[in-house]
Amino acid sequence: MSYIIKTKSEIKKMRTSGKLAAEVLEMIKKYLRPNISTEDINQICHDYIIYEKKAIPACLGYHGFPKSICTSINDVVCHGIPNKKKILKEGDIINIDITIIKDNYHGDTSKMFLIGKTSILSKRLCKIAQESLYLSLKLIRPGIPLYKIGEIIQNYVEKNNFSVVKEYCGHGIGRNFHEEPHILHYKNKENNILLKKGMIFTIEPMINAGNPQVRCMKDDGWTVKTKDRSLSAQYEHTVLVTDYGCDVLTRRNNEKISQKLFNKN
Repeated sequence: MSYIIKTKSEIKKMRTSGKLAAEVLEMIKKYLRPNISTEDINQICHDYIIYEKKAIPACLGYHGFPKSICTSINDVVCHGIPNKKKILKEGDIINIDITIIKDNYHGDTSKMFLIGKTSILSKRLCKIAQESLYLSLKLIRPGIPLYKIGEIIQNYVEKNNFSVVKEYCGHGIGRNFHEEPHILHYKNKENNILLKKGMIFTIEPMINAGNPQVRCMKDDGWTVKTKDRSLSAQYEHTVLVTDYGCDVLTRRNNEKISQKLFNKN
């Protein structure tokens, strides 16, 4: 399996892209309420990316994807297409997935938002999804085999009686949206390349309240849902492997991640 070690100048550009992607998620929060359509959310993000941040929404037109962001509600695992008929309602959970391009380099991140008063299950699912991502960040450093990321995520998720989606994974990222290596969110010892300083990739566990099986909707060819219609949650960060740990390039300002993770390059 091949992978790309980023140069200092590339890392600098990736820091900028990551920060911009995080800022989109920070910006959109105040608009998320019952009765807003996912098309309206898409348009707000689109305009902010292009006109405020002078960047490019990477999803728009990517392999034919028709919108600038992904909006995945409740039982939608990933790749939900914004739609004027899809209206948020009280109790929904939604993942908003943002990827931007700035100076030819990508920044990719997503998080869950709770709409109004949500169920205990919804809150717990989102909490465990986020914590599984954070646990994986803590073990990243040069010399660690890649499968350890998936192992720690799977163990934590299943210990909490949820399941990990196996069909979709994290990925290297840089000039290209998707690069090697694949970052699995479950243990697979064949995924054994060793992490090296300068690698940049996404970790984006998708976890389900029910069974791990998913199905892709044939009517649009993008939207992925849980097969048993159970809830699904996902968090995603773009990370840089540093000398002694990792740097979370898409960290949001209000995000409480241990500073021990950050060894500035």
